[in-house]
Amino acid sequence: MTPEELSLAISACLKDAVAAGDIALAASAIPAEVRVERPKNRDHGDWATNIALQLAKQAGTNPREFAAVLSSRLKSIDGVSGVDIAGPGFLNITVDAAAAGALAKVIVEAGKDYGTNTALAGRTVNMEFVSANPTGPLHIGHTRWAALGDSIARVLRASGADVTAEYYINDAGSQMNTFANSVYSRLHGLPVPDGGYPGQYIADLGQEVLTAHPDIRELTEVAALPVIRAAAYEAQMKDIKATLAEFGVEFDVFFSEQELHDAGAIENAVARLREQGHVFDDGGAVWLRTTDFGDDKDRVMIRANGEPTYFAADAAYYLSKKDRGFTEKIYLLGADHHGYINRLKAIAAAAGDDPEVNIEVLIGQLVSVNGAKLSKRAGNIIELKDLIEWLGKDAVRYSLARFPADSPLTLDPELLKKHSNENPVFYVQYAHARSRGAARNAVAAGVERQLDGQDSFDASLLDHATENELLSYLGSYPSIVAKAAELREPHRVARHLEAIAGAYHRWYDACRIAPMGEEPVTDLNRTRLWLNDATSQVLANGLDLLGVSAPERM
Repeated sequence: MTPEELSLAISACLKDAVAAGDIALAASAIPAEVRVERPKNRDHGDWATNIALQLAKQAGTNPREFAAVLSSRLKSIDGVSGVDIAGPGFLNITVDAAAAGALAKVIVEAGKDYGTNTALAGRTVNMEFVSANPTGPLHIGHTRWAALGDSIARVLRASGADVTAEYYINDAGSQMNTFANSVYSRLHGLPVPDGGYPGQYIADLGQEVLTAHPDIRELTEVAALPVIRAAAYEAQMKDIKATLAEFGVEFDVFFSEQELHDAGAIENAVARLREQGHVFDDGGAVWLRTTDFGDDKDRVMIRANGEPTYFAADAAYYLSKKDRGFTEKIYLLGADHHGYINRLKAIAAAAGDDPEVNIEVLIGQLVSVNGAKLSKRAGNIIELKDLIEWLGKDAVRYSLARFPADSPLTLDPELLKKHSNENPVFYVQYAHARSRGAARNAVAAGVERQLDGQDSFDASLLDHATENELLSYLGSYPSIVAKAAELREPHRVARHLEAIAGAYHRWYDACRIAPMGEEPVTDLNRTRLWLNDATSQVLANGLDLLGVSAPERM
């Protein structure tokens, strides 16, 4: 019995009690699904619900009396072996071994779909993250959102949302001219100009430009700079995309800021917001009255010299997302961008959206790595590419995923390189590899999940204490995924995988899958293979949500 099945069963009991007149409650007050949780003390049962405390007042009774009525009906449900009332009205529910064990077969048959849900079905989400300037390689400052942003997108999709992962390329403005001037200088053997971009990568980009345009040095500076800007930009974006791919991060859209300018989207945004009544002129400049929506000051959109501000591009970009049909826009920004929250929400409100519904801004704190070295190519940064080479994609991604984004984080390379239970990513990956090794050994010993072409599975045989514990964690996995999506917190998945891994290791040490020596293969062996394979599946599914591999061998 899965938690979802138990939830629906409790809801059905509520409806029956109301229909029979045992509980005076409006039918509309009965939730479609009742929340069930694992009790902190497993001696109190397999699952617990506080539904009596939630609804007793509406029913005109006290929670314990409400719970007593519900308890008598719950005891008649197939698979429920006991119901106790605790404290002010909590219901502690125990399921029998057969009902609990049936989950193993459900998981194996569901495969990669186990854990997915439809909680966010119908939600259309644009999620923007990383969005590094195309003037240099990705560095440690981009690492956290690359890992977390991709994992958040994955858990949202697992919960039914239609998610577009988007990278906003800041390819307009003075930094691109500085970038082109830096490459031009290195191409001609000159030092990078003051305020330019240092590092060997600029010289390397110059060589790529030279390969694509062999006569570039023969052009005048005025003629050469646009060519260099375009070619170096293309080469740097290629490097950024390659690094993201190596890190297992995929984007559906790379959106160019320059294209906003070229298409007249800035002017269009100003006109649209003026029609809404939120744009005013003052001192020769064009302003958006963001203070009407909680911002600390009004924002300039067009300077007195006619030049648009970066804020104007932000407004045009938001309207682009709105026009493309994204009802929800999630922005993942760095620790130094707290000031952007109110102004982005003000843009949403000025555009006629609900800033509490249509836009969400997540702020990530800084991450550091003990002993990390500055890039040989860039000189003044720690490159993501170097971190991947040093610690491995899986170690970096898992470590970043297992902590909330709003907590500062320092990674310990010595720990991440250990092949021991102290290393969380090794601990979880090893559990998966161990389960696959156990399956191979079982098959070699003649244990198969099927006998004579039929599934050989007896859920009632899974009655060992470690089996009950393992099944309970496997059963909780779908609700963990749903909660991770709801709160944008993939660390919940990582921590739950560690709990599953621990339960699996304890079960593996206590219960044999393959028979000993010349012992015959029994249904117990076959049924345990189902549970073993169910664990493999959940671990693999969860690791995939974190962008981490599930190795077959370690």
